Amino acid sequence: MRKTRALSMPAAVFFAFVSAAIGQTSVALPDTRAFLDEVRQNLRSDDTLLEQYTFSEVFTEKKLDAKGSVKKTKVETYEVYPSVQPGRLYRRLVARDGRKLSDEELAEQDRKQEEKTERRERRRAEEDAAARAKRLAKEEENRRKEQAVVDEVFLMDAIRILGRETVEGRPTILLEFVPKPAYKPVTEGGKVIQKLWGRAWIDEQDRQLVRLETKLLDSLGVGPAKLARLQKGATASFQRRKVNGEIWLPSEARFTGAAKALLVFSARVDIVSQYSDYKKFSVGTEEQILPESDPGSPSGSKDTPGF
Repeated sequence: MRKTRALSMPAAVFFAFVSAAIGQTSVALPDTRAFLDEVRQNLRSDDTLLEQYTFSEVFTEKKLDAKGSVKKTKVETYEVYPSVQPGRLYRRLVARDGRKLSDEELAEQDRKQEEKTERRERRRAEEDAAARAKRLAKEEENRRKEQAVVDEVFLMDAIRILGRETVEGRPTILLEFVPKPAYKPVTEGGKVIQKLWGRAWIDEQDRQLVRLETKLLDSLGVGPAKLARLQKGATASFQRRKVNGEIWLPSEARFTGAAKALLVFSARVDIVSQYSDYKKFSVGTEEQILPESDPGSPSGSKDTPGF
């Protein structure tokens, strides 16, 4: 009897675990149409979100040979600050290939940035009512175009829910999107997106984009007059993370692929940007935004340049 009881305990634990697992997997996936509508409402350009924060960026570019071996590596580290003008960030280079820039080099960057800021502020102060109305109309048009691209994504792609996956401890809904061959894109962004296959991981609680992985299905013209072309098979990925339990911001962006210029020159690159050290920005100060992994650390503030 004692032996039977001893054997029954592991069995009970095992069947309890199986029952719990079955219970989790049996939870119905959300309705696709309703889920996508909620996701669309939450999609915003990261550029818009980043205007509220200072942060650090480590940019790494690797040039590869035909076999994928690294020929040359460049690493640049930036401190990034919002600008007084929407859509403009001040990327202050602080280190290059492991070497910190000198105080003189940093001061020269700050001087040039301050000159640009003063010119912009002077132009804005001198603008009349017509010029101001024109500027505001252009800013509104840019926002409208951005939203138009977001809306078009949900029209031009066949999107289906694949299931659930856990990403960095958070449950997500995994989506796959494939361009509809017969759809004719209206926006410039839509013309690019139509050439992409991809998967997206959406945070199930917040309905926010967590991860995006895409692959280029056809060559794509880029640069001035689109003289250069990204080659078919190029991949890009984006990762976002919830910062301080408050807001979703980029943590990494990556592009790997080949580009050909004038049908002659071809270069293959692996480019990664990593973002960290987010701090809420206000005029003259920064409020520390702490990572989720260290909720007990004290917050602080410091003076920052008013760019």
